[in-house]
Amino acid sequence: MVFSMTGFGHSAKHFGGYKVQIEMKSVNHRYCETVIRLPREWTCYEDVLKRTVQQRLRRGRIDIFINKEKEEDVGPSTHVNWPAAENYVQAASALRERFGFTDTLTLYQLMQLPDVLVVRDETSLLDEEVEAHLVAGVEEALNGLCEMRAREGQHLAEDTASRVTTLEKTHRELVELAPTVVEEYRARLNQRLEDMLDSTFKFDEQKFGMEVALFAERSNIDEELTRLKSHLAQCRKLLQEQEPVGRKLDFLIQEMNREVNTIGSKANHLALVNRVVDMKAELEKIREQVANME
Repeated sequence: MVFSMTGFGHSAKHFGGYKVQIEMKSVNHRYCETVIRLPREWTCYEDVLKRTVQQRLRRGRIDIFINKEKEEDVGPSTHVNWPAAENYVQAASALRERFGFTDTLTLYQLMQLPDVLVVRDETSLLDEEVEAHLVAGVEEALNGLCEMRAREGQHLAEDTASRVTTLEKTHRELVELAPTVVEEYRARLNQRLEDMLDSTFKFDEQKFGMEVALFAERSNIDEELTRLKSHLAQCRKLLQEQEPVGRKLDFLIQEMNREVNTIGSKANHLALVNRVVDMKAELEKIREQVANME
């Protein structure tokens, strides 16, 4: 599946008395470059956040913006220490059965026992807790960014595939035209010689054949057409891959451009040259699309 390098993701988390906004955007880049801007006191988490991103993205410049805002009315809160409460209730039940007591443990009494109720300041979190919250927020934003990159990548792949179809059609036309180039040259050359023949100039069939053979050798594009066909098939195959293919496609486009340029330099034929120009235009459009692929 083809992924674009362009995307955006967002998430919001509430922890430590703050509302934390995480925005993530990615654009084209030759390699994978991750830049994180976050509050100074959280810079110690930068490396782990970068690793979280780079485990899922292979190419692109990824900018991550993490901002926090103090939330109102956030202070100490009371929490139930459930293990301690359950131990007290079980101990009371065991004492009642063993000694025949009839008293029961009331809610008020249970709440008075040590460690049953714990008062905790919500604004004070352990480093591990802050890291876990930040990683979760980055992963959520990353999910949104990857979804957008996947949608964009699908459009890029569909457009590229349609242009490959156009190139394959033009390639078939080149294959059909290639054999006619020498025949048309032979006919033109023969006509010129006939126009020039007079009593002072005699036709030399051997030299004529050598000239035609030399032209046929110089204008032969069979090898280029074969390689071009192979490149087009490989390009279509790469568009179906499940891993990043941007660099491979970029290299393949360069190779196809090289073959097309060679065909253009060898072709001494107007119809061939016109189709070469069309292919170069399509390859340039594909190159622009590939530049956006991961």
